[in-house]
Amino acid sequence: MVNNVSSKPGPSLKGRALKLLAFREHTRRELEKKLNPHATSAGELALVLDQLESKGFISDTRVVGSVVHRRSNKLGTSRIVNELQQKGVAPALVSQAAAELKESELLRARAVWQKKFGTSPTTPEEKARQWRFMLARGFDAQTLGHLMRGPHDDE
Repeated sequence: MVNNVSSKPGPSLKGRALKLLAFREHTRRELEKKLNPHATSAGELALVLDQLESKGFISDTRVVGSVVHRRSNKLGTSRIVNELQQKGVAPALVSQAAAELKESELLRARAVWQKKFGTSPTTPEEKARQWRFMLARGFDAQTLGHLMRGPHDDE
């Protein structure tokens, strides 16, 4: 008796890449990492990624826009920059995004702080707790010093 186990091959590398890209933007490095186990040769994977890149399916600029849009209302510049670097975004684009994020850092920090705490700390322990939370979110000490120092409606 013949075993009827399906010998149908899985989706092609291009099909897998397009499926991943349908959910969210990916950098070339992310796709290489995810698709490498399915490639039969390194050249095959590079060719597929080159084709997708030339057709505009892979774009570092769109990845930066997507990450900044999704994360900027919760995270500080340093966390977002770190995430972009981990994804393999070009350093020039990371620097540009960091500069743009720095412009709104205080406003974004104030919004996160207001949502989480709402009132100024009354004890040194509470102040330390608020600082640790905000630093872990990626906001820098200079921004937090300005945020914690004075009235929250002055800017």
